[in-house]
Amino acid sequence: MISDASGFTFRAPPVLSRVRRVLIKPSASYPALYPVTTSRQMLAAVIGGIRSVSDADILILEGTPDSSSIYPVYQALDYNFQRVLMLDVRDSILVEVENPLPKPLAMPTFWIPNVILSADYLISVAPLKIIRDQPWFTIMNLLTLLPSSKYDGGGGGGGWGALFDLGIEKVITDLYFTLPFDLGIIEGREEFISEGDPLQGKIEPYDKIFTGEPFEIDSEAAQTLGLHAEYLNLIKEVKVGLGA
Repeated sequence: MISDASGFTFRAPPVLSRVRRVLIKPSASYPALYPVTTSRQMLAAVIGGIRSVSDADILILEGTPDSSSIYPVYQALDYNFQRVLMLDVRDSILVEVENPLPKPLAMPTFWIPNVILSADYLISVAPLKIIRDQPWFTIMNLLTLLPSSKYDGGGGGGGWGALFDLGIEKVITDLYFTLPFDLGIIEGREEFISEGDPLQGKIEPYDKIFTGEPFEIDSEAAQTLGLHAEYLNLIKEVKVGLGA
């Protein structure tokens, strides 16, 4: 669903009234305000929408490229919400989860924080970012759930170098099916366009919010903006192969 950003209200899906634990994954790896990261305003709207229908536990989980603490970033972004548990990927107990695809494209297993498995409903909330002409929306937002210490390629430089070496498009496709998030939100009050630097880029007004299943809204937003993403094509091909 596409909504005008002005006056946007998050209406919680009815299923949220029956869940016990909701995990929200913002795009918040850097201490830079929206549209580099998910805005506090958007997270507050999502949390308020959940609270209007449910008293479920709400968790926010994020990680950093260099495995440093996420809590100074949360503080810089003013992520302080009542009755919300703020968590760091690096402090989580990690579990190795099998890729459910009969033929994984790149990753037969992933190391992920075990708290993800304990959540009943998963929401990815990402700004509308375009990096090197590629959409970095709700599905690409899942990358920072993976502990960078496990996937930095052994170079000590931080980040997820080993995954990029394998082909990030295939890795993200595998991750989409391994961590099936229930809802995606693309915060498009503005769009952030970068040539590669995650902190530097051009900012333009856009005034749209996309809400729905992550693959569907990422595809819709990419199509609307005239963007091509190989991982979206790969996900579609796998879905067709699975008869989904």
